[in-house]
Amino acid sequence: MKFNNKTNRARILQKESETRLRRFAALDEASTLAELETTRGGLSAQAAEEKLDEFGANVITAGTNNTTLHRLREATINPFNIVLLVIAAISFFTDVLAAEKADWLTVIIIIALVAISSAVAFFQSQKSGAAAAKLSEMIENRTDIYRNGAVIEIPIDEVVPGDIIRLSAGDMLPADLRFLSAKDAFIAQAALTGESAPVEKFAALRGDINTPLTDLSNIGFMGSNMVSGSAVAVALATGNSTYFGAMAQSLSGDKAKNAFERGVDSVSRLLIRMMLVMVPVVLLINGLAKGDWSAALMFAISVAVGLTPEMLPVIMTSTLARGAVGMSKHKVIVKTLGAIQTFGEMDVLCTDKTGTLTEDKIVLEKYLNLLGEDDSRILRHAYRNSYFQTGLKNLIDLAIINRAAANGMTDALDGQTRADEIPFDFARRRMSVVLEDKYGKRQLITKGAVEEIMSICSYADLDGKVIALDGETRRRALAVYEKHNADGLRMIAVAQKNDVPSEGAFGVADEREMVLIGFVGFLDPPKESAREAIAALRGHGVRTVVLTGDSEGVAAKVCAAVGVDTSRLLTGREVEQMDDGALQEAVGSCDIFAKLSPAQKERVVRAFQTAGHTVGYMGDGINDAPPLHQADVGISVDSAVDIAKETADIILLEKDLMVLEQGVIRGRNTFGNIVKYIKMAASGNFGNMISVIAASIFLPFLPMLPIQILTQNLLCDFSQMGIPFDAVDKEYVTVPRKWETHSIAAFMAFMGPLSSVFDLLCFAVMWWAMKANGPETSRLFQCGWFVFGTLSQVLVIHMIRTAKMPFVGSRPSGALLLSTALIAIVAIVIGFTPIAAGLDMVMLPLTFVPWLAALLAGYLILAQLVKKIYVKRYREWL
Repeated sequence: MKFNNKTNRARILQKESETRLRRFAALDEASTLAELETTRGGLSAQAAEEKLDEFGANVITAGTNNTTLHRLREATINPFNIVLLVIAAISFFTDVLAAEKADWLTVIIIIALVAISSAVAFFQSQKSGAAAAKLSEMIENRTDIYRNGAVIEIPIDEVVPGDIIRLSAGDMLPADLRFLSAKDAFIAQAALTGESAPVEKFAALRGDINTPLTDLSNIGFMGSNMVSGSAVAVALATGNSTYFGAMAQSLSGDKAKNAFERGVDSVSRLLIRMMLVMVPVVLLINGLAKGDWSAALMFAISVAVGLTPEMLPVIMTSTLARGAVGMSKHKVIVKTLGAIQTFGEMDVLCTDKTGTLTEDKIVLEKYLNLLGEDDSRILRHAYRNSYFQTGLKNLIDLAIINRAAANGMTDALDGQTRADEIPFDFARRRMSVVLEDKYGKRQLITKGAVEEIMSICSYADLDGKVIALDGETRRRALAVYEKHNADGLRMIAVAQKNDVPSEGAFGVADEREMVLIGFVGFLDPPKESAREAIAALRGHGVRTVVLTGDSEGVAAKVCAAVGVDTSRLLTGREVEQMDDGALQEAVGSCDIFAKLSPAQKERVVRAFQTAGHTVGYMGDGINDAPPLHQADVGISVDSAVDIAKETADIILLEKDLMVLEQGVIRGRNTFGNIVKYIKMAASGNFGNMISVIAASIFLPFLPMLPIQILTQNLLCDFSQMGIPFDAVDKEYVTVPRKWETHSIAAFMAFMGPLSSVFDLLCFAVMWWAMKANGPETSRLFQCGWFVFGTLSQVLVIHMIRTAKMPFVGSRPSGALLLSTALIAIVAIVIGFTPIAAGLDMVMLPLTFVPWLAALLAGYLILAQLVKKIYVKRYREWL
């Protein structure tokens, strides 16, 4: 019923939001602004502050998992705690309700185990949440609004209904909006509709008001983003009151788990199944052999507790939280903790060229006519185009504007006004402005990718004369372009025409029969650190692949300078002609893809994934959003456009591959520490199963009492608390690490029986050497196994944590050394002092010390030998 109420509430909110948006879509501009108590000049600062108090922060909280209550529930309710609580309930019935004399000890210890593991998990989760919130402040998205008639930039979470928003390509829509003006405003609404094709929005409603809500031509939705064009809009609703916020009420389920999380779940289920099989077996053997079914039940219950790895959620949360904080110190901000492991698993990094392999400092080097001569007219036309366009001014625009200003060309703008523009998009790869001088004469100026500009040109300007762009003239022009492109210059073409209508709106159809006038060439020199970074990534098993929209000449030149393999290069046109099978084969040997569209970048990433690779994609532009979303781990930078930062899983505070390499190492370190605990728990539990079954069959008494098993379990749990702080061997981080379930099974098969062999040897020592071979001396036997079992489980942590010789070839962290040393001391103190009586045991004599030392030494020596055999056979350890 609760679920139904929640679903119904979500439907009601969505209906209310839809009704509100349709009503605003039907209103004219004046009525819309009047109802929202705003003007075209925006809200006053005081009015905005009052609205912020009234409507709250522009944040969607519906369905969020980032709340204290959710983290408390996650820390408390997990499969292991549920098993323990069921066992506690059974113990409460048998030891308290059904017993002649109530014995609360077992129930209290089990509840304490649940409470301690839950408290630690909750504390670590809170700490992680606080760290994530602090880190998120470093990657804040902002938007341009009109306030008191002036344009200012504010954080998106401060937008309120009535704010007038100015949008350009790359911006996220910060609220549900009604467009007041729009020019070629194409919006991607995939987050709401699933449709990848962007839709155009207008200031006026076009079509039927009863059309599907997301098709309303003058309404924009939070969760979508501007692909191209420009617009001005008024905010209608913010936060949970948006249509996207209403949808979130019914979309509060957890995100799909990655391979690592699914692997951890599978091991968890395996361990629980092992425990569920073990309990009835131990109960039956002890009940039939010893005749005391009550004691047998309690022993079986205690064994179940001992086999439950209740520290797994704690280790997982602590390790991931520590990993996120550690990565932030290397200027890597993790938005989702699950991405840490995927980061370490990554074996292919696809990256854009600009700013990653290059200095991201584009310098205008050449402005050439079609004869290859320097010509200031070319710079003048490019300057007007870049200056008057209202979209996102990229580095090329800024380089043109700065160079023109340095050359004293600002008078080229005198008397010119912008009549219209045709914004850039990644299909046309060009943008145009329509200018009008003081005499009313209009001119269309277009700049963009060379091939795309030449495809719309019918004429060429040679020596001030306009001639037809025939085959010979085209070849001469292309020769100029190719010469400088081969030298590593990024070339764009400039065209214009004066035969322009004196009125009416302009569109893509007007970009035809243009006059090609020349080229502008830019230099973005390779980054000095790029070669070293690519080599370092290669040394850690990560292949760097360049996916760029630039021409093949520039891409090859830069890639050769930084150490990327240039033996094979594919262009977007060639990729388009390949089927999926051919492309999948091509990605095996090609490291440079040039002149790619956003859709082609996404397809190349998908081809790598299909080939079995874990793919990271690094980008910061509008055109990077599709591949960022497709990649296993999306990586962007804090200076990226809004949609790129929103799509990415990881944000770099510095656009440098060396920063990325440090993040990869930290991700693998985090993965390694989690695997240490999982392999330790799986092999230890398997060994304990063998030992307990053997003891149940051959011993005339219980090898350990329930209270002793529970205490030992608690001590061993505390000894593992230092694992999240441990380091992993340098050799471990040199290759990508994927979750391998068969590796867990092989590890269990090797290390589990080994621990059982020494448990049985301990039984033999206690039985024959210490003469604890009857019910009257069972408490001495139990104390001996308690001490040996605890110490062996503590010491084996150091054997499992490294493939090398522990303490000699690889030193543990101070935290792990402290946690294991303290528990070892506590175990010895319990076993060799009168404290043992508190656990129903007899204090061990000092004559047991040599036997204990021999057993532990033998176990550790044999474990090291088995480790070498295992590594030789499987070529891995963790």
